[in-house]
Amino acid sequence: MADTKVIMPQMGESIFEGTITKWLKKAGDRVERDEPLFEISTDKVDSEIPAPASGVVQEILVKEGQTVHINTVVAVIGDGSTKPAAAPEAKPAPTPPAPKPAEVKQAAPAPSAPAPQPQRQAQPQMQPLAATAAAGVRSSPLVRRIARENNVNLTSLAGRGTGINGRITKRDILSYIEQGVPAIQAQPQPTAAPAAPAAKQAPAAPAPAPAPSVTFTGDVERVPMTTMRKSIAEHMVLSRRTSAHVTTLFEVDVTNVLKAREKMKAEFERSGVKLTVTPFFVQAAVNALKRFPVINASLDGDTIVYKRAINIGIAVNLEWGLIVPVIKNADEKNLLGIARSLNELGDRARNKKLAPDDVKDGTFTITNPGQYGGLIGTPIINQPQLAIMGMGGIKKRAVVIDDAIAIRSMIILSLSFDHRVIDGATADMFMADIQKQLENWSA
Repeated sequence: MADTKVIMPQMGESIFEGTITKWLKKAGDRVERDEPLFEISTDKVDSEIPAPASGVVQEILVKEGQTVHINTVVAVIGDGSTKPAAAPEAKPAPTPPAPKPAEVKQAAPAPSAPAPQPQRQAQPQMQPLAATAAAGVRSSPLVRRIARENNVNLTSLAGRGTGINGRITKRDILSYIEQGVPAIQAQPQPTAAPAAPAAKQAPAAPAPAPAPSVTFTGDVERVPMTTMRKSIAEHMVLSRRTSAHVTTLFEVDVTNVLKAREKMKAEFERSGVKLTVTPFFVQAAVNALKRFPVINASLDGDTIVYKRAINIGIAVNLEWGLIVPVIKNADEKNLLGIARSLNELGDRARNKKLAPDDVKDGTFTITNPGQYGGLIGTPIINQPQLAIMGMGGIKKRAVVIDDAIAIRSMIILSLSFDHRVIDGATADMFMADIQKQLENWSA
């Protein structure tokens, strides 16, 4: 039997590296084809990777916690006739050095005229992103969008990319932005142009202050962030920097929803589907998105991209982080179909069986912090979407109905939306639509 090389798979077209988080077999162990062999973590998803062939794990070439590029050989499966070799030290994927202001300044062409005044050196002008493809800078559409939204000229990172063939990765551009280094001008300023008086120059935007180092006199334990945790952190900071976040809150009477759930629960269970309250909110949101398509859109530069498909992302809390699998074409599903999709995606997420396609192309996200007893949450928008709805906890309250006090099951819904595109009136009408559907639900 010829040895079989186990390679780091590509978990999506925009993924170029992965981190081995856990080996499920060790050198010398027997493994069957398609049996889980190791777990990986990428920017998009955590997943178990099956063995490509049956045999004995001959060598493990990449240790747990190491990040390598796709198509890197991480292990070898043989017939067991060769004694397992000790795992050599694998080289992790290179981490780009943090760009220093002094290095960035040297990247700009030196003018033939005398050196500019120190004040002008400290305040370079930021230029809008130009078409970088023509300049030969290799990057993904996501990287180019991040650069455009943060006014970074990708030519400043030419030659610094850590991806395949020098491709600039998401980690590269985010690391560059976090340093607070302004974009390099593609062309030097004409030396003949008269300098504006110092008193009239616009002040440069202050660079973000670096996070202070944590000091504590007591005992501490330092645990490195996982790949998923780092990805979540980067995504949240990027979203707050990108979108003009505004949140609106609506109190909704869901007494009729709970009655409908009780009435239909047994019927759904006979079909093998557990019915929670979440499918009702998903279906109400889908119906409202049809009437308010701007909530389902994205912003690309100064162009609003209206999406014809309605793909609902559902935030799922896992022991090792948070992930948002997506119900594709939710507008084509009835309540049973939505509930079944929620059950299947949740189970696959918890068992690390999600595929890259399961977490991509979401157009609107729903998160449910209320399941843990919270009254309400104001979630951060899941880029590049324009809005996210948060479900609070369902509580029985005394409310006034037709001048009489009644006990009703109430929930507070929040909608965090991007005020660059969505006006407050539109957001409120969207939520009022959802409120009306839920309060008048009939089984």
